[in-house]
Amino acid sequence: MSATEKDSADGTAQQQAAEPVDDLVSTHHSISTPGGELAYTATTGRIVLREEVHEDGTFNGHKPKAELFLTSYVADAQPGRPVTFAFNGGPGSASVWLHLGLLGPRRVVSGDAGDLAAPPYELTDNAETLLAHSDLVFIDPVSTGYSRAVEGGKPGDFHGFQGDIESVGEAIRLWTTRNGRWMSPKYLAGESYGTLRAAALAEHLQSRHGWYPNGLMLISSVLDMGTIRFTEGNDLPYALYLPTYAAIAHHHGKHGDRALSDVLTEAEDFAATDYPWALARGARLTEEQRTRIARRVADLTGLTEDYVLRANLRIEHLRFFSELLRDRRLTTGRMDGRFTGWEPDAAAERFTDDPSISGIRGAYSAGINHYMREELGYRSDLPYETLSSRVHPWSYKEFEGSSVTAADRLAAAMRANPHLRVHVGSGRTDGATPYFAAEHTLAQLEIPQQLHDNIDVRYYDAGHMMYVHDPSRRQQSADLAEFVAPR
Repeated sequence: MSATEKDSADGTAQQQAAEPVDDLVSTHHSISTPGGELAYTATTGRIVLREEVHEDGTFNGHKPKAELFLTSYVADAQPGRPVTFAFNGGPGSASVWLHLGLLGPRRVVSGDAGDLAAPPYELTDNAETLLAHSDLVFIDPVSTGYSRAVEGGKPGDFHGFQGDIESVGEAIRLWTTRNGRWMSPKYLAGESYGTLRAAALAEHLQSRHGWYPNGLMLISSVLDMGTIRFTEGNDLPYALYLPTYAAIAHHHGKHGDRALSDVLTEAEDFAATDYPWALARGARLTEEQRTRIARRVADLTGLTEDYVLRANLRIEHLRFFSELLRDRRLTTGRMDGRFTGWEPDAAAERFTDDPSISGIRGAYSAGINHYMREELGYRSDLPYETLSSRVHPWSYKEFEGSSVTAADRLAAAMRANPHLRVHVGSGRTDGATPYFAAEHTLAQLEIPQQLHDNIDVRYYDAGHMMYVHDPSRRQQSADLAEFVAPR
């Protein structure tokens, strides 16, 4: 062999050696649940996603494009169980919140509003884990958790609506195929932006692969961004947020001894009738009408009538969180309005920090970093990205000139698969994805009336991650167990 040939061969060998490979690690565990002792196998690590390469009409193999981090839990010697694929949202969030907050066999003890846990925090068995009823697969999209684009790849290819759907969908297809689970009942569970992802995934997996899910679990749901984005000329969010403002105000004592149910009934009725009418009237409102509407908004939200009038009857959500308890120099949380934070600039229009995120993020970050290495045996020097800003700006190029929505895709999936059931879990004090906006979107789905019976909506007296509130966590766990139970 000549020197040139040897150099070429060495280069080829190095290139082949550098190609990424799966690095999965399996461990065995057991947990005590109300149904008895459950033995299970946990498998965690990165799988290589590949794409078929076609150039000039020629197939040139499968090119690695990303290394996606998964954690699966499979009950030992129990064939035929359902399997649930779970992810959070963001965009830019790893699956740590659903994983260690609600669904997984271990959970972090973070504390709750007004009683937060102190570092170094604690992990404990989750006796209410959904694993007692369904195998679980947690997925971290590219650039979250330990998931990354391959060396030399472009992370931006995955940082957008369609690229995200295709990569997460491919991970689900691969896991289903490699683990022989095509004939298992299959569920998708998403939180926040993950609900929009889940809805779009249902349609994508059905139309692309014939992978038909039995159900979707939409936790803190947003399917149409137009319902929550306060953009010029879009008055819809002002009305749809109002019942959430009322719930937060009630939690902080702004409604005296009135029952929350009474307050919300009044707020929902007003938000569906007189309030959107008044916003649509604009300058055509008489002074008497404007004053009457402002007084109603103030009474429901806990704000002053003067503030509502100066805001032109339109209460933007970040302004609300900064204004409600301004007299106490406190802000309320966006993710969960039960949380409060002290604001250094008490005259600021918008808070500098969301206390409902900063209050629990340390516990979840410590929990996942410890858990992966010390309990599941996966060792990596990469930072585990719980909330990554690297995915931004997130691309919505598919929606240029229109509202970002997956409601049409969910409707298409339900029409094609009339057995598809949808569970929607909403927190009353969730200021990120308000429950009344979710109700509005579900009511607009273009499906036959009988398919609305496939939709089950549950409410919890907490916020976006309602499971940090222990009574809500226990109830939500029972609701999800009922959802995946055999029928």
